[in-house]
Amino acid sequence: MRRALLVLLGAVVPLAFTGVAHAAPECPDPAWVETPTGTDAQLRGLSAVDSRTAWVSGSRGTILRTTDRGRTWKPVAPAGTEALDFRDIEAFDAEHAVALSIGPGDASRIYRTDDGGESWRLSFQNSDPAAFYDCVAFFDHRRGLAMSDPVDGKFRLQSTSDGGRTWKPVPAEGMVPALDGEFGFAASGQCLTTSGPRDAWIATGGGARARVLHSGDGGKTWEAADTPLPSGASAGVFSVTFRDPRHGVAIGGDYAAPNAPGPAVALSADKGRTWRTPSEAPVGYRSGLAWLGNTVLAVGPGGSDLSPDGGRHWKSFDTGSLDSVDCARGACWASGAKGRVARLGTA
Repeated sequence: MRRALLVLLGAVVPLAFTGVAHAAPECPDPAWVETPTGTDAQLRGLSAVDSRTAWVSGSRGTILRTTDRGRTWKPVAPAGTEALDFRDIEAFDAEHAVALSIGPGDASRIYRTDDGGESWRLSFQNSDPAAFYDCVAFFDHRRGLAMSDPVDGKFRLQSTSDGGRTWKPVPAEGMVPALDGEFGFAASGQCLTTSGPRDAWIATGGGARARVLHSGDGGKTWEAADTPLPSGASAGVFSVTFRDPRHGVAIGGDYAAPNAPGPAVALSADKGRTWRTPSEAPVGYRSGLAWLGNTVLAVGPGGSDLSPDGGRHWKSFDTGSLDSVDCARGACWASGAKGRVARLGTA
């Protein structure tokens, strides 16, 4: 099964030269393998560690972890957080993870665990009623950023250099001004992403234009680029991901009109300075993205899609609702509504 999936997703499998032409092997289609979680919470936060281990998080203070390929999921949320909505989680391995809850004022919090969720420490609690934190992302096991919707006309950032144990505000001078009504979507924990030791991107919507903001110095200074995606009160870029510091994909649409026509995906080959619409795109609104080698996976309430060539051409392979997708060490996981979590396999 693993060999068939690698062939399907564009990996090269050499054959010994015999002088005889070989037909390409017929490969099964990709498919999500369901892993029942025992909850009906909306699971928008997701972090893949490998084929055995993943973390998910979501509504009603839910955080779950598996270490056996999804056969069992263990509830590991901090005590007393049932009223919180954990929209993002970033796991370093089976024992260490950082979880972000969203909301106005002190509902925006960051917790860290060092023992697989047996215990958690509150490392950040927002004190500004105007701030609303959406996403968190890490450059490595120590350095990371957390992003809030604009306050006083600019997106607000917190930074950590100790793996999320402590946080400090990033000076606002380096951030570009926000558009009127602009914000980030906390739909999949993917409105903030990183690649390499210095590059970070923020996905935006809500304003007159859907934009991607880029920093090349670890979050100190930022520049903005327009994308061709629609923007408005319920529309914009919901997820952005980069295979390397140059090649990225942005995806979104309008969650209030999930089947509306119009470009839902854009590609960049220059660190996000410019974005273009590919010749093909998933049909309708999508909220999550992940790279698996040169292949891109996209998910949303209307289904899942796969592009074997970096976002230029797409194929639908699942019609179920999912919010987020993440890949690590050759394994891909997805999560969404009504407690749905699945790992990528073959049909």
